[in-house]
Amino acid sequence: MKHLSILGATGSIGSNTLKIVEMFPEMFSVVCMTARSNIDLFSEQIKKFCPEIAVVFNENYADALKKLIGRNSKTKIMWGQSGYIEAATCDKTDMVVSAMVGSAGLVPTVEAIKAKKNIALANKETLVMAGSIVMDLVKENGVDIFPVDSEHSAIFQCISGHNFSEISKILLTASGGPFFDLPVDEFLNIKPEDALAHPTWEMGKKISIDSATMMNKGLEVIEAKHLFDVHQDFIEVVVHPESIVHSMVAYKDGAVIAQLGIPDMKTAIAYAMSYPDRLALNQPVPDFAELGSLNFKKPDHNKFKCLALAYKACDLGGSMPAVLNAANEASVSAFLNNKLAFTDIPVVNELTMNKHKIISNPCLEDIIEADSEGRKQAEKIIESLEK
Repeated sequence: MKHLSILGATGSIGSNTLKIVEMFPEMFSVVCMTARSNIDLFSEQIKKFCPEIAVVFNENYADALKKLIGRNSKTKIMWGQSGYIEAATCDKTDMVVSAMVGSAGLVPTVEAIKAKKNIALANKETLVMAGSIVMDLVKENGVDIFPVDSEHSAIFQCISGHNFSEISKILLTASGGPFFDLPVDEFLNIKPEDALAHPTWEMGKKISIDSATMMNKGLEVIEAKHLFDVHQDFIEVVVHPESIVHSMVAYKDGAVIAQLGIPDMKTAIAYAMSYPDRLALNQPVPDFAELGSLNFKKPDHNKFKCLALAYKACDLGGSMPAVLNAANEASVSAFLNNKLAFTDIPVVNELTMNKHKIISNPCLEDIIEADSEGRKQAEKIIESLEK
């Protein structure tokens, strides 16, 4: 049996992970769980899976959670950064499912790696912010990272059993989000509820907005660079609206291997949890005859400037990807709270990047400082745009 710590249990990835645990109780158990503030859902999860440790963001949430789960619960309730790290490094844990949203997932994931835990990685910010540092720690501690993003899981599956030196290109697919075919002069009218209506995937709010701006795909380019140890020039983004082909790998003889499936995260999550075996999820196979055709298009970097900014940050390297990520988290939050126009998200991100002095070979403390600096700078820019 594999014992899990699930960081971000109430989000889309965490909730789907728990569904898989429920399907295969003889294979998985939940030792630790964390959430931020959705204590109503979290309390129900705790009652069902009975983890030894449960962690929330602050003391107030912890107190409220204790009341919801009752005095007879044997689950230890913790809060804050120390609690998240405790859950990530628990002695009884075999694998950490890193599914916290945003930069908050970096430190717990790093600590899990140092504690020699294998990682099922859904928190792309871990590699976006500190890819070189994290991958060095992975090698140093002899652990494995299994990608949970559907695209990176697809790439992982497409290179399995092949000579890595024979790869000529990674083709990272993108749905294009809800506005791929919308004229750019209509972007100014986009509201949060419009951007949250993703055409093919069910995702959390942050990642849904990132998909709409195509920043999500830019962050995935940076993640893929580190995860598969390739230069970003070897990674091509291809828009595929049907979201059936999750990604492809081209080889030097012209052969292209693709991984296909319905747009459902459970397949990628389960593969990370059970590798090298596949679980009988009873997922439907795409009805190719009904689909009729699969379409592919080039992304417009002028229309989706966030994608271009991610490539630029990846090329500049050092502390710049962490700053871009911080700026984007701030700008997306402002947009969701109706403080910023959709078209201002890339503006804030670019202005924040322009003000940053790059640290070429940052340590983890430098990355954390760059994240803080980028967030503060972005918030200042957002305030100026509000006026």
